[in-house]
Amino acid sequence: LFRSDSDAGVTHSMRFKEEAHDYRYFPDPDLVPVVVDDKWVEEIRTTMPELPEQKKKRFIEELGLPGQDAALLADEKALAEWLEEAVKLGANPKNTANWLINELMRMLGEDKTPIEDSRITPKHLADMLALIDKSVISGKIAKSVFNKMYRTGKDANLIVEEEGLVQISDSSELESIIDKVIENNPNEAERCKGGEVKLMGFFVGQIMKETKGKANPNMVNELLRKKLAE
Repeated sequence: LFRSDSDAGVTHSMRFKEEAHDYRYFPDPDLVPVVVDDKWVEEIRTTMPELPEQKKKRFIEELGLPGQDAALLADEKALAEWLEEAVKLGANPKNTANWLINELMRMLGEDKTPIEDSRITPKHLADMLALIDKSVISGKIAKSVFNKMYRTGKDANLIVEEEGLVQISDSSELESIIDKVIENNPNEAERCKGGEVKLMGFFVGQIMKETKGKANPNMVNELLRKKLAE
């Protein structure tokens, strides 16, 4: 117990209680001993839901998620279930967690909307990630598709089809576009051939602008290097 001295602005200890007898504790004769059987404890343990710390460990060990992502998703049941549903549908766990945390959760947070009310479902994201994996759309186009899914609830395949967002991966078509960009920028092309490698970024940007972001970036880089090495 403490006594306050308002004039001095301090408190003084009045007495100490450190042992059980100080609190006048004593055994209650009406309470019978409880024997906890190990088998019974194990039965209860098996019926308990997976706790956040256990879920976090599983996300790290089985799904390969970084510790911080695993902790964030495991801490909220709805997020954990959303992630696992997308993974069941074939989505890559790390990519799913990345889009879930950095895009969907950000958007939902800005709109103050719980994930249960999100127009984007685990299947929406799984389908979109499949399009990226198959090189149907690029990562840049995927962001645009994701935003449209969030606003409309439409499927990624439908959005890509309706808006003609399929990635250009035809080498002859890309070569034609690259030739046009190089022809329109002869000075930059000569400088790049002369060793100004940083101008590669300029050409990639021009090609992406020409194709409205639909050119396959990996193919563009490969074909552009060959063209500028000629």
